[in-house]
Amino acid sequence: MRGICLAEAFFPSELHRPTPGVVEEDPEHQLRSVCLAVKQTVENAKIEPSSVAGLSIDGQMAGIIGVGSDGRNITPYDSWLDTRCSAYIDLMIREAGDQIIKKTGNAPSFNHGPKILWWKHQRGDTFAKIRSFVQPGGYAAMRLCGLDASNAFIDRTYLHFSGFADNRKSCWDRDLCAHFGVDSGKLSGIVESSTVVGGLTSEMAAACGLSKGTRVVAGCGDTVASFIAAGATREGICVDVAGTASVFAATTTSLSPDIKDKVLGCGQSAIPGLWHPYAYINGGGMNLEWFCREIANQGKTEGSGALSLDDLNRAAEAIENPEATPLFVPHFAGRVTPAMPYLRGAWVGLDWSHSIAHLYLGALEGVALEYGIYLRVLRRLYPNLKLGEIMITGGGERSAIWNQIKADVLGIPVVQLKRSGGAPMGSALIAGFGVGLFSDLNETAHEWIETGRCFRPEIRKQEKYRLKIQRYEALIEILNAFSLPGSPGTLEAEDAGQYREE
Repeated sequence: MRGICLAEAFFPSELHRPTPGVVEEDPEHQLRSVCLAVKQTVENAKIEPSSVAGLSIDGQMAGIIGVGSDGRNITPYDSWLDTRCSAYIDLMIREAGDQIIKKTGNAPSFNHGPKILWWKHQRGDTFAKIRSFVQPGGYAAMRLCGLDASNAFIDRTYLHFSGFADNRKSCWDRDLCAHFGVDSGKLSGIVESSTVVGGLTSEMAAACGLSKGTRVVAGCGDTVASFIAAGATREGICVDVAGTASVFAATTTSLSPDIKDKVLGCGQSAIPGLWHPYAYINGGGMNLEWFCREIANQGKTEGSGALSLDDLNRAAEAIENPEATPLFVPHFAGRVTPAMPYLRGAWVGLDWSHSIAHLYLGALEGVALEYGIYLRVLRRLYPNLKLGEIMITGGGERSAIWNQIKADVLGIPVVQLKRSGGAPMGSALIAGFGVGLFSDLNETAHEWIETGRCFRPEIRKQEKYRLKIQRYEALIEILNAFSLPGSPGTLEAEDAGQYREE
């Protein structure tokens, strides 16, 4: 078993943004996308359906879907990009913030706890009908197996986002649930990533082009699956997921909650006994796509001089004085950790010498500067942790200039993965382990992965970036104060509160 990708398929998400702050998806559309992707992959691979031993689905981690007693969705997918729950982030932080971090490993943000409270208090009639809250990967697996709400599950790699779990014990915390008036019966059963949750029904087997009864493994969050596929299966290995979200993580053997700075969350690995302290930028990679579409190529169409991300990378590499790049704040949808839900993006320090390339370079640097803050907190929490290298995965890993910037800011080598299938490979590893095709997940992961180019930090740049991180941090604090409800230039506090609840 060599871990070689035989075929792949892709179907895009369909985001619905009916009003500002609302970002939803149709869970049934997500399910259809899963079925179509599996079927097309099986056909393209030219394999017999009966040869597929098992199926595992990774999924977005911080959003929620409310399901009824039949296991069908009652709510849309309340996306991790949806910011309606901002007021309940504030509430949870104010009333039990440190306890939540201590027990779950993560501060309340745009994740399960505040979102559940939003549905409870703002959509009470709907909330009363909900029998369980699940995530997209779990919902798809339930539907594939025909499971009802009594078999709803959440893999333990999601628990740090829950707001209501004792993560060390992998159980729901009675005190947190009681404090916020959440019936733990509406919270799904907690399982291991490798648990077989059922088999494909006849209907779903036909939709997927597989055999009835093909085993479905619980799987894990998409980010955690990416960590496995990047080889983060041993202590000290760091990962940069340069995808839609920009994620920086390490691998440790313990949970050390970040109660002081409230920057790093810490979730369980899919490998028992390992943990991933990490933080991320909502839409960090999405910012680059937005920049390419709305700024670099405004008014242009494909074939009429439109710039690609590769073109922008080359333009950024050609800048003669990169130190003059304006500071960029990448938090277009609020800062996740520490929670600054009203903060928004910005360029600061612009002058007439700046070009599109300078703006783009600033966008690349903004993510790396944020990572610098994450790393400083990581070293405080784990002073004896030896960090070897940063394995990079996701579409952004193809940008040589971005990889070099990250290496220079962090002072750690950044290694591209020559062969790694990202989260899908991580899911394949978990599926194979779950159905017994191999017995050692760590060993198999390292057999499947092949590393590529290594970007080593340039010592002369590290001091410049250290000072730039300080300026970036100061800027974040100023902009966050400006963005708070009731601050000059924003809606008055009362109006903002009304707007959030619409």
